[in-house]
Amino acid sequence: MKTWTATVEEDAWGEPILVFPDGCLPEDWVEGTTVEWIDQKDGSWLLRKKEMTSKYVMVECISTFRQRYVVEVPADAKCGPIEYAEDTVALEEYKEFSQKHIGETIVSSREVTREEILKICDIDNDYCKSWTDEQKMDVFVTPPDYVNENK
Repeated sequence: MKTWTATVEEDAWGEPILVFPDGCLPEDWVEGTTVEWIDQKDGSWLLRKKEMTSKYVMVECISTFRQRYVVEVPADAKCGPIEYAEDTVALEEYKEFSQKHIGETIVSSREVTREEILKICDIDNDYCKSWTDEQKMDVFVTPPDYVNENK
C-alpha cells in the first residue's frame, strides 16, 4: 500500500485547503472535487470522490420596469417641453416618480459547475470575495427546498 503526506495551506480567502502531492490522486480528481472522508478506524482515512446528484443551472434574465419621471420645464427653455424633459431623462438628471416591475425575460440558461458559480460570484458580487465558498453558496444559490416552499 502506498502512503502520501499532504499539507494544509490557505486559499485566497484564508480558508484551509489540503494540497495533495502530484500523482497521488486519480486523474479525474481536479481542483474543487468534492470528496468523502471515511475513517478506517486504524489511523488512516479512505478518500472517495463524492458523486454529486444535484446540478446547477444559471439563468440570465433581463428585468423590465415601467418607470415614470416628472420633469419641471423652465419657462425660458431653449427647446420644447417634451424635448427638454426627454433630454433630462436621457442625461439621467432626474428624480424617479414611480416604477412598476413588468417582468423578466430569460435570455439564456446553462448548466454550471460549483467552481464556475464561485468564480462568477466573485466577479458579480465583489463585496463578498472574503466570504467562504459555503457562505456564497448559501446566500446566492437557490436550493430545491426554497423553490418548493415558495411555490
